Order: sequence, then C-alpha cells, then structure tokens
Amino acid sequence: MDISVIDKNSTTKQRGFTLIELMVVLVILGIIMGLVVPNVVGRGDEARVTAAQTDIKTISQALEMYRLHNSAYPSTDQGLEALVSQPSGSPEARNWRGPYLPKTPMDPWDYEYGYINESGVPEIISYGADNSAGGEGVNADISSSDL
Repeated sequence: MDISVIDKNSTTKQRGFTLIELMVVLVILGIIMGLVVPNVVGRGDEARVTAAQTDIKTISQALEMYRLHNSAYPSTDQGLEALVSQPSGSPEARNWRGPYLPKTPMDPWDYEYGYINESGVPEIISYGADNSAGGEGVNADISSSDL
C-alpha cells in the first residue's frame, strides 16, 4: 500500500482547534500581557514631561533668534506671543523678522507656558499637570533654568 495516497473517504479530517489548544494560547497571551502591560501603562505622564522639556528647549531657541534680531528678549508683558506676532508699540521689536513660532505654544497638558523676563534673563515654565506652582512628580514645575 502506498502511504503517499490520501484516503478521500476518510472522515477523520481535523478542522479548527481543540479546546485545549485554545486554552494554551489564551494562557500564553495572559502571561505576556501580565509582563508587558505594567511596563507600558502609566508612561503617558512621563512622555508629557519629556515633551514639555523638548518644547521649552525649542521655545528657548526661538527666543534666542528673537534676541539676535531685536537685541533683547521680549518683556514679561509681551510674553511668548511676541514670538508669534510682532509686538505693537515696542521700539526694541522694530527688527522683528518672525514669526519665530507658528502659534502660541501650549504645554502637553494644554496650558500656556509661563514666561518671565527679569533682568534680561528669560525663563520658560510649564507648571506641570496641575498647572500650579510647585508640586512633585508630574505636577512638578519644568523650567528652562533647570534644563
């Protein structure tokens, strides 16, 4: 008898998976999810902190370009809006060549970045997830002076 010939009349053809095979696959998936999910969940806030730090560095570069063109940083009153549109009535912004940023920057929590220019040293601040001064963890302030 030739073993390579398949019996077309055989009714023992296997179709689909058995319950045990499905259970083994589900257990393996459960183990993988148990190991991966705790490492991934909760990283959103860490990503927002990193994004805020990157934004602050970008804004700092735009402020430096503004200073190079106008010989001074925008005042605290002018704020970061001076990087988007030319400040009106400002003699130091007569050489404004912007926009230096496409729009007024918002931090990753959708709050405006704080801007303070005291003694010609600008500081850009994100007040974190709670949008108030101070705090710890994701609520901590992120400042250009700390980067």
